[in-house]
Amino acid sequence: MVLDSLGKSLRGVLQKIARSSNVDEALLAEVVRDIQRALLQADVNVQLALDLTKRVRKRATEERPPAGASVRDFLIRIIYEEIRSILGTERTFDNRPRKILLAGLYGQGKTTTAGKLARYYQKKGVRSALVAADVHRPAAIDQLEQLSKKVGCDFYANRGERRAEQIVREALARFPPHTTIIVDSAGRSGIDAELIAELKRVREALQPDDTLLVLDAAMGQSAGRSAQAFHEAVGLTGVVLTKIDGSAKGGGALSAVAVSGAPILFLGTGEHLDELERFEPTRFVSRLLGMGDIQTLLERFEELTDKEEAKNAAEHLMSGKFSLRDMRAQIDSLGEMGPVSKLLSFIPGMGSQQIPAGQLEETQARLRRFRAILDSMTPEELDDGHLIKGDRIHRIARGSGQRSQEVRGLLKYWETTRKAAHGITSNRKLRRQLERQFAQGSPPA
Repeated sequence: MVLDSLGKSLRGVLQKIARSSNVDEALLAEVVRDIQRALLQADVNVQLALDLTKRVRKRATEERPPAGASVRDFLIRIIYEEIRSILGTERTFDNRPRKILLAGLYGQGKTTTAGKLARYYQKKGVRSALVAADVHRPAAIDQLEQLSKKVGCDFYANRGERRAEQIVREALARFPPHTTIIVDSAGRSGIDAELIAELKRVREALQPDDTLLVLDAAMGQSAGRSAQAFHEAVGLTGVVLTKIDGSAKGGGALSAVAVSGAPILFLGTGEHLDELERFEPTRFVSRLLGMGDIQTLLERFEELTDKEEAKNAAEHLMSGKFSLRDMRAQIDSLGEMGPVSKLLSFIPGMGSQQIPAGQLEETQARLRRFRAILDSMTPEELDDGHLIKGDRIHRIARGSGQRSQEVRGLLKYWETTRKAAHGITSNRKLRRQLERQFAQGSPPA
């Protein structure tokens, strides 16, 4: 994934500081070299990397830690703050209905991002509509229409109209004011006068609350020049950086865009419609350095489509009445929140770097096998797993395309989980504490 190697290198720097007996000039010089190397390997601009490490050295030499803080902890804090500083300022982005104009060149992920934004607003309870204003590429209109169907949002296109601004006017007349309107504009292979002129006409017709530029993270440092050019031409209010889950170096794009004057608002973290994250530099750097991001993890819990079913499953687990149906609900909840490796990155001290990649992949594959097995059970079996023996095991294995050993493995896992949870919650004091937490709507710590 983009920036995985940078995060690993920076975490190595922090571990080196934490293991040191004292912070002296030799350690500081080594730390500065390691940070420079990590940033340059992630494609961060050379001058930016040099300036950052100069500030780290200067602050570590001249500033004194506050009372009660060790020199090691203070140095880690300085590194955190300086890396955070190169990612730009945080900008609030509320969830009220708004008009959004998307701009960008060909192949940057603009149309897909339009669908993701519509999905983002739908999850926030805001009605959204997609408007196809790319009059030069019919395939973009078809793609946007398909995305609107997947999201379940409104859609407008006029395939016979060649003026993008007229399509926008028609869409505005069609949708009520409490709708978030997302306009997918035309792209080009490069920034030219014709593209900018059309964007200006569309912007004049739409009067957008936000004009967002969509950029591929693989562009590297050239992303900054593209963002600056669009910003000067049409006045961007933000940038969406896509394909951040790819294998390309993303440090160049992140840092270059941040200094262009247009704040990064969203990151596209995968191909699915739900894989769009608000970019908040403080949280991002916390996860990058292995400090975790519990707030994002909790927000993902809040976005589950069937929170009541997940809550019931957790309550049944506490009471010792945990069924295979409850187990299926828990697996579905995990699936909605994303890959295991992504969830671990939100937890302090965890992350994909702490667990071998092969083990993470096996965990993900095992969850998929468990889900297939559970789908092959009857309602009666889901409610009482003790019925599943002999011929039932073989039937479920055939129906799910798995081996009988896998079905037995799932049953063993379910039984172990159920007994372990029941043993823990048999402690009355702990049980009352957990029940109070569920009554208040918060998950147990």
